[in-house]
Amino acid sequence: MRSLTRLLLPALLTLIPTSAALGQIAVSVNDNKVMLVNGAVQVVQNPVPDTMTVIDLKASPPRAISEIPVPASVVGPPFSVAITPDEGLALVTSNQKIDPADRTKMANDNRMAVVDLTSNPPRVLATLETGAAPAGVSINRQGTLALVANRGDGSVSAFTIQGKTVTPVGKVQVGPNNSAPAHVAITPDGKTALVTRDGDSFVSVLSIDGTKVEYTKRDLTAGIRPYGIDISKDGSVAAVANIGRSSGDTDTVSLIDLKANPMRVVETIPVGQSPEGIKFSPDGKLLAVQVHNGSNKAKDSPFFNDAGKLLLYRVDGTRLIGLAAAWVGHWGQGIAFSPDIKTILVGNMVERDVQVLRWDDVSLKDLGERIKVNGGSAALRTADKP
Repeated sequence: MRSLTRLLLPALLTLIPTSAALGQIAVSVNDNKVMLVNGAVQVVQNPVPDTMTVIDLKASPPRAISEIPVPASVVGPPFSVAITPDEGLALVTSNQKIDPADRTKMANDNRMAVVDLTSNPPRVLATLETGAAPAGVSINRQGTLALVANRGDGSVSAFTIQGKTVTPVGKVQVGPNNSAPAHVAITPDGKTALVTRDGDSFVSVLSIDGTKVEYTKRDLTAGIRPYGIDISKDGSVAAVANIGRSSGDTDTVSLIDLKANPMRVVETIPVGQSPEGIKFSPDGKLLAVQVHNGSNKAKDSPFFNDAGKLLLYRVDGTRLIGLAAAWVGHWGQGIAFSPDIKTILVGNMVERDVQVLRWDDVSLKDLGERIKVNGGSAALRTADKP
């Protein structure tokens, strides 16, 4: 077994000051604990540690500039990392860990790492306790509050952010333990959050007043097993990826009109098997959806396809207009846009890389550019700017 130092050496040798990429970095968190074997997720025996990779989006092609050990997990939507607006900190949740009682199995974790991105290389400042099985995490655009969806106990944990200090300030219950909150997205004004609950197929609305986070008891119905969710920069719409039951049927994406009173689901469209990654472009004019497309199924399954898909839509008010599509890797996860929207990154679990796609306002092109990461790319994120 190669040591982690040797595995990370190529990335460490190419370190550049993080400030050189200020305003244009993406972060991939990479799971080394599980692998996909002919459609079945298997636990890796004696795995090397999970990692976090910082990617410079200013470089052409984009490249990894640092990589460090950080606990991570592919379980949950690919939003298990969030970056403060000033790109000073990254928060990384760990949904699953190797079961200490039986190392052939996984068990719920309850950790969130606080990573200093201004250090060279980045370093873990603290490891905080969340609820059971933390998954999606988001930071408000004011950079003062983080919310974490806890899949194992039906709750959302809240943390304040002051400089490099992240402090737990409470937990709000949004449903029973089996409601499985998957991700929580915060509106640009910082006053509302939406929580996907793939356990019972609701999207719950939270109110935010400073550090006070409350469940409004308002639940929306988008589709079967709402999972990933993102909100446009102007706060007018939210997009929800409904992953369905992994039964080979076509699954859906829904739009929520956040300006309506009360807010409501106004459009649901078919997108293919198992949409996981979902992300608005920085200007809110495009929506990218990563669809497994059966690429994570056994090869003898009638629903197997030997590639995933990235779908690109134009956002026309509260409607989605299809623009382009491209093949991506197997069991794909997160999506990130460059600030100029010309580059789109997609994390691939099986290939253990981040795929680079180019958008020229007409077509979506794969030029064969890949960023190798140490582990399966389980989540991918850029900072949400004010």
